[in-house]
Amino acid sequence: MDTPSAKPKRATEQDRIVGQRIQMLRKSKCLSQTALGSSIGVTFQQVQKYENGSNRVGASRLSEIARVLDVPVSAFFDDAEGGAGAEQGEAFVFLRSEGAIDLLRAFNALEDDHMRREVVAIVRRISRLGREQDI
Repeated sequence: MDTPSAKPKRATEQDRIVGQRIQMLRKSKCLSQTALGSSIGVTFQQVQKYENGSNRVGASRLSEIARVLDVPVSAFFDDAEGGAGAEQGEAFVFLRSEGAIDLLRAFNALEDDHMRREVVAIVRRISRLGREQDI
């Protein structure tokens, strides 16, 4: 029984971050919300609520999501200690950029290592040109 002083659980900033990461990892695997929901036994509407951070994801459900997305559960959390967690957080910031997931999919589709190096070189040159024009 709830006591008068008990407050309802509210989604936190961490819940929002977990939701964003679920969304980015789902999209990177080319899964729809419906497909992910079916795989974990919830509706696509529930997946939407997880992704926008309005509903918390329980530990067992998060474990199922991680299994379906083929990532460790730790992929959904920041590492306050820095190191690999800081790099992971930086990667998730990058993945929120418009077109980032599409760019990574296209890059991943390249089978030739030489071609991949050339693509990286082209993007670096374009980036430098963009910075020079800002000066």
